[in-house]
Amino acid sequence: MKTSNPVLARLGQAAERERSAGYAPAGPYGQPGIPQQYPSQAGYPAAPPTVAPMTVDDVVVKTVALLGILGITAAAAWVLVPDSLVGTAWIGAAVVGLVLGLIISFSRMANPALVIVYAVVEGVFVGMVSKAFETAYDGIVLQAAAASFGIFFLMAMLYRAKVIRATPAFVKGMIAVMVGLFAVMLINLVLALFGVNTGLRDGSPLAIGFSLVCIVVASLSFVLSFKEIEDGVRMGLPQRYSWTAAFGILVSLVWLYIEILRLLSYFQGDD
Repeated sequence: MKTSNPVLARLGQAAERERSAGYAPAGPYGQPGIPQQYPSQAGYPAAPPTVAPMTVDDVVVKTVALLGILGITAAAAWVLVPDSLVGTAWIGAAVVGLVLGLIISFSRMANPALVIVYAVVEGVFVGMVSKAFETAYDGIVLQAAAASFGIFFLMAMLYRAKVIRATPAFVKGMIAVMVGLFAVMLINLVLALFGVNTGLRDGSPLAIGFSLVCIVVASLSFVLSFKEIEDGVRMGLPQRYSWTAAFGILVSLVWLYIEILRLLSYFQGDD
């Protein structure tokens, strides 16, 4: 199974080596393949390796688990972190989460422990951001959370119905746009630290437009995750890579949630 994703291509090569060690690729709907039997040196069948292929159900379970960890951590941070330390915890968690996210994204091997640590750190980040926004705008957190999950399920239905397809051109275009947005946000953050206002986060019409663009791109990024999961299952990636797939969904959800929070705050700024 060929894929336009270079990371999945490398993982597919690793999966091919593991399949040759004793298990068949997953079936068309993600059911485990039939382990292959290899004779031992004594002439008796050797026990097949315990490596199992990834399934869609695996990704769903891991995603729910990561969301649960993030939610519990966010609630704990909201309650336990004093108001005077919200800003410090917010920035610290954002920096640590960024570093961990880059490590996980560019790593060729799935690391469940690192993904779980990322979910904990992002929980602190989300908890601090949510507390700050909720303090300023009552009820905004529930609205943003409902909108985020609503968009996620909508994109899942559209992808399943093949209304939106992750063609090679779509994937390349999305990656280019996401890299561009990340660069713009990073530059804007650095300039803001030096007191320069670019107008991208101040509630102006430009800021509203930028947030809308980010929300659209974050929503479409789910399509990339769904495609990666679909390709990973068909390529027979080992089960542990379901953590990496769940990580991709978690990143998009957090990004979408934060952007919706910002957008809602712009319209409530004069209340």
